[in-house]
Amino acid sequence: MTNKVYITPAGARSLRDELRNIWSVTRPEVTQKVSDAAALGDRSENADYIYGKKQLREIDKRIRYLTKRLDNLEIVDRPPPELDKIFFGAWVRLEDEEGEISELRIVGVDEFDLKKRWISLNSPVAQTLLGKRKGMDVILKRPIGDQEMYISEVSYDGFGKFSLPDPNDITVRPSSNSSEL
Repeated sequence: MTNKVYITPAGARSLRDELRNIWSVTRPEVTQKVSDAAALGDRSENADYIYGKKQLREIDKRIRYLTKRLDNLEIVDRPPPELDKIFFGAWVRLEDEEGEISELRIVGVDEFDLKKRWISLNSPVAQTLLGKRKGMDVILKRPIGDQEMYISEVSYDGFGKFSLPDPNDITVRPSSNSSEL
């Protein structure tokens, strides 16, 4: 991995916390279980031992991945100079021809979360929006067909800017399912 991976400060903190937890809590617990299982005798037919060793391999693989990933992070911790233009970290409000509003945030590949309406920087929708400005019309290519959208707002301030509704209170209507973006 030689290319930089863009991420928000919160996303980087989350990856660091995960690595710290795996290294200092999860791995020692599994190591102890494997040691206890090995002490019981025949390891070839000891399911706890075999499963524990498999868990340790998976944990070590995740530790290696996170370590390499953290070395390649480019933490984006400030807004760009042009605040009306869509870049990494932007909150974007889109409006379709019927006036239905969709709101999303462009984040790193390690952070995307559709429930929060966070889409990956590498997603087709994000790729279409990057570099566009507030007030522009864009055509989003989606599995259900192309859709023309108007960029009504761009912000780098977070949730406070758009006052998003609670995702648990959203009623999905067939004509405006924002998860199809």
